Amino acid sequence: MITIKLLGGAKKSFSTDKLEIDNDFISVSKLIELLQEKIPKNLPQLDVNNMLIAINGIDSSTLEGLTTILKDGDVISIIPVIHGGNAKRTWFNILKTRIELIGIKNDFDDPIKFLEDLRQKHIDLVIQGICSTYVLNLEHAKKVITISIVAQKTDSMLSNKLETDTLMRFACTRQINEAIQKVGMKRRENFILIAIGKKPSLDKLYSSLKHLLTSVVFPKNNSNFLKKEFRISAKQLQSVKSLTPLEDLLAEKSAVLFR
Repeated sequence: MITIKLLGGAKKSFSTDKLEIDNDFISVSKLIELLQEKIPKNLPQLDVNNMLIAINGIDSSTLEGLTTILKDGDVISIIPVIHGGNAKRTWFNILKTRIELIGIKNDFDDPIKFLEDLRQKHIDLVIQGICSTYVLNLEHAKKVITISIVAQKTDSMLSNKLETDTLMRFACTRQINEAIQKVGMKRRENFILIAIGKKPSLDKLYSSLKHLLTSVVFPKNNSNFLKKEFRISAKQLQSVKSLTPLEDLLAEKSAVLFR
């Protein structure tokens, strides 16, 4: 038997937060088909293009994607992702939690103090800074942050603080000091500010940072750096059945810390 946990808006499609299916040894894509068939006509359909599917806590895209075979006893989590943005703002929602990513031009002599000051001024937000070169793209960031938020919901974080758990997952390490040294903010190096909280508070934060914004949130052409930094070989990339193998391998390295 396979257990399906429906999180966030996915619950509206079934008027429940949990389903059990007797089928096993079926693919993720087949499971989605079965779920769509079970949705009553008077309830909203699943937005299959904007959801993450976790298998025993691991994002399916870091496994075999839609072809991943599900086994008896697996626990599947359906996690809707709502996202948006414009030329300057990049945000998405996971489990009714709003996350905004802000590219910051780092001209600070002491970026750690800058971060601490922000946290004191915006106490209702979770705020973390990640060195830009350690974030491949939006989908990479989204997957890593989702792992941290799911870990928070299931009481299985690597740290007692969400911002620290997120830092460790981008660094792919259980050691806080190593995470700080690797992906933490550094003097004169641009960084991505991860802010989590309610929209009005995020609007206030963004307004206070307008004069510090970079022209783009995510750096370009940092894939070679990330492959070298995390020892990802060409053979490993070729073994991943995905259109985005590097992105998925980086997410997998973050996810295995969850086990």
